[in-house]
Amino acid sequence: MTTLTVRLLAAALAAAVMSPYCATLALADEVPSNSARIGLYSVFYHVKADDLSGPYVPTGANIDANNVETLYLGYVRRLSSHFDAELTLGYPPLQKTVGKGPATLGSVPYNGQVIATARWLAPTLLLEYMFLDEHSKWRPYIGAGVNYTTFYDRDSTAQGNAASGGPTKLSLTSSVGPVGTAGLAYNIAHNWNLYASYSISQVKTKLNADTAGVIRTTHISFGPQALVVAVGYSF
Repeated sequence: MTTLTVRLLAAALAAAVMSPYCATLALADEVPSNSARIGLYSVFYHVKADDLSGPYVPTGANIDANNVETLYLGYVRRLSSHFDAELTLGYPPLQKTVGKGPATLGSVPYNGQVIATARWLAPTLLLEYMFLDEHSKWRPYIGAGVNYTTFYDRDSTAQGNAASGGPTKLSLTSSVGPVGTAGLAYNIAHNWNLYASYSISQVKTKLNADTAGVIRTTHISFGPQALVVAVGYSF
């Protein structure tokens, strides 16, 4: 057996011994492409609305929206070492609308009273840039995207019906608008991560209130800002 043959056999043996170890390292360094997240979704409104207009509406009658908390659900797809795409949803909460302006409409209490309720569904698609290395414990990120909001189960409350002068049917147009976010990811262990983010969206709608053919309207900009705290698993 020549010296060259011995060297070739030794090299082949070393490669055979090391190959499982190298494969293990490669798998360990492989970054998962998907992530599922669940957490708390707190929404804070900054409502700007035109005064209600229509027959028998006093000057200054307006509306506001109560802040809500609901379940946050998210799916994230890794696009590269620094870019992710995120699709987010919140479980449709019961949104309460309150009167703003005059203390009463006629003899009916109005200001601060819950006059309507609705549920909304607002899927949001974001493109996010992740700072630092993929293996960093902490990774801040920023993102931008588009939000679609649709309203359903729209109801005028007994207080709202009284203020309107009778049973009232409500309609709210759907909204499409931009959204921006900033957040921070923290790796707990292996594929588990914690997330905290703050987002600002544009949600605009037109409200129509129909009371036995008497129509009152307003245009509303909800100006929602949302705080999300979530846990995620990557796979």
